[in-house]
Formats: sequence, C-alpha cells, structure tokens
Amino acid sequence: MSIKRKLVIFSILVVLLATFFVAWFLIRENNLRKEAEKAAIMERIEATRKAAEEEEEARKSRVIENPIIIKRPKPKPVSMERVRKQGCVADGLLSEYNPENDKFIELINRSNCYYLHRAVETWLTPPDFTTIDYVMSQITKKDVVYGMFIAEAIDYRDEYFKDITGREFDFEKMCREGGKENPWGPHTCKPDFGSKEYRDYIEYITHRAIDLGIQSFTFGQIYMQEGSDKDWAPKIVKDIRDYAKKKGVDVIIGAQTGAITDPSYLGLFDYIEGGVGIDGNGNVENGPCLSWRGGCWALLWHNNFSNKAKNVLLHLDWTGIKSDDLDVFARMTRGKRAETLEKLYNKFNTDKTGFLMPFFGVLANDNGGCRGPKKKFYSPDNEYTCKDEDVINKILAGTKN
Repeated sequence: MSIKRKLVIFSILVVLLATFFVAWFLIRENNLRKEAEKAAIMERIEATRKAAEEEEEARKSRVIENPIIIKRPKPKPVSMERVRKQGCVADGLLSEYNPENDKFIELINRSNCYYLHRAVETWLTPPDFTTIDYVMSQITKKDVVYGMFIAEAIDYRDEYFKDITGREFDFEKMCREGGKENPWGPHTCKPDFGSKEYRDYIEYITHRAIDLGIQSFTFGQIYMQEGSDKDWAPKIVKDIRDYAKKKGVDVIIGAQTGAITDPSYLGLFDYIEGGVGIDGNGNVENGPCLSWRGGCWALLWHNNFSNKAKNVLLHLDWTGIKSDDLDVFARMTRGKRAETLEKLYNKFNTDKTGFLMPFFGVLANDNGGCRGPKKKFYSPDNEYTCKDEDVINKILAGTKN
C-alpha cells in the first residue's frame, strides 16, 4: 500500500475518531445539564414542600379573632384586553406562598395590576379555601380578576375533604396510568383527566373558587394531564363554564399547551400561556421552539400557535433553575431589567398577546442576582433588592419611564 493511501486512510480514521469524541462530548454535556436541571428542580420542590409544611403549621397556630371579612359583590365581567395589558404573575398570593405574605398583599394593593395570574397555587397542595377567603378579604384594590392554577403535579398522600359531603378524596386514584412515578419528588405523580376521582376534584375546587369570585382557571402543562382518552378536556372546560354561568360569574379558562397546534383543541381555551425564553440581554428568538431546550419548548407568540389560539399570555418562566427566564432576569442590572420589561411589554402588547409582569416567582438558591423576601424568591417590591416596583407600575399605567 502506498504512503499516500496510508495517509488518506489515517486521515479518515482521525476524522472519524474526532467526530466520535465530539459527539460523545456533546451528549455527555447535554446529559450533565439535564441532570443538573433535574437536581435543581428536585431541590426547589423539596424547598417548596418544606415551606408549605411550615406555613401550614403557622396557619394552624394562627388565631384570627373576629376577622373582618369584606363582603365581596359579584365580580364584573372579565376584560380580556385588560388581562393582556394589566396582567401580573402573583403566584400563590391567595395561598400564602410568600414567606412575607402581608408585604405581598400591600405590594398588590398599591400596584396597577388588574389580573392576578396563579393567585391560587395548587402545585402539590390542594387549595385551602379558608385561607383564600381570608387573603381575598385583605385585598383592597377594586375590580381585580383572580386566577387559579390547576397544577400538573399532585402529592398522592394528601388528605382533603369535601366540605359538603365530608368525603375524603383519594389522590392515589388520580395518578396517570403507570402509577406513582414520582416525577416531582417523593410521593408525587401527574394526574389524569381519565380518572373520575381527579375530575371530581377539579369540579370541586373550581366550583368552590367560582363561589369566592375567582374568574380565571389555568391548567398547568395540560398535555401531561391528558390520558389516553382525549375527550375529557372539553367536558371539564364545559363544566366550569356551565357552573359559572349558573352562578352569574364571568370566567376565562386557559392552559399551558406547549407544542400543541391542533386549532380545535387550542380553541377550547380563552388563552394559552407560557414563558418567553429570554437571554441575558432580554432578547427573544423568532422560531416556534426555544433552540437550546430539549424537545420543543414552545414560543407561543409564534404563528404556529398564536394563529390558532384566541389569546396568548406570556411571562418570565420559572422552575428554580439558573437558565429560567426569571433567574436570567434577576441577574441583570436594574437598568437592564427595566429595559427588558418595557421591551417585552411593548413587543407583546397586541390585540391577541400580552406580557404578564412578574410580582412573585421562584429562583435558584444560588442565583446570585437580586431577590425578594428570601434568596430563592423574586419580588419587585422596593423593600427588597430588585426594586422593580415603580418601573412595572409605570408600564402598566401606560406611562414612559
């Protein structure tokens, strides 16, 4: 064999080996990133669980003597235009998720928010309607629309009773086929619309919420809640609408629909919602899927989705990992945060899309950016380090900074 031929063969082998090692390195890095994200999510879930347990103990020990409960009139019809233009993510406001919830209430009372997205949070915790009613009585703002989040995560050890019948719900029966796979940490599962027990639970909590004047219902990652039978979502949505109509309360229903593009399915909802996927400069991509996430992390303002939906609500996504929108945002300078909020608000201020302002959300414990009442929470409150409150309220009021 000639030297030239040997060199050609050797070169080919070198290229193949280099290709192999590059591919191996990329796969390894991707796996390490996924493991890190999963570990961060598990840490956040455990921290959330612990905080919820601590809050539950504090709630049990709290004695409210002769509480002043504001008599709430029947809520006005929802203005979808105002939802898009004056919407705020107030995660867990009515569920007392914030460790300094009194300050959270004061923040909302002096805000220009009209719609309070996810004010009732049900992630791994059924709604406590006594607490919800109590916190609502502390909201002095007039003409407010409260939202309830119907989470894709339940704790199958929960004990929860129907006040009317006294029957305890069986959360194990709500889990998807395959059982208790613990995707969100120990004792957790994804619920299944195909479970009658889960449908009864949704019916109960949504009806109770409507009775209190809650008007927006958001299904978290609804494709995870769908079982093999796809016929349940229309029936569940119809039940919520029928009960609201019976009570004379105007409601809107939305969902985190991910990469679903079926127009008949998206048409079930008054809105779909999801994150924006910002980079460190506050920029967003133009494609249908966020390029650096696995699968299709859908960018819902893209025509693939928005053209088939009635409305699209966008926000800074959060799960408690450093690559999330809210974590990226919190690491920006104060000036860059103000610029980013105004840019996102203006970009998505259309007759179909709207950007919800961040008022509370979870951060990675080691985020290193600005923070709210604790390092793992974001808040714009001027009492804490981010101090984005004035900027947000000026934007919501339609005034320039």
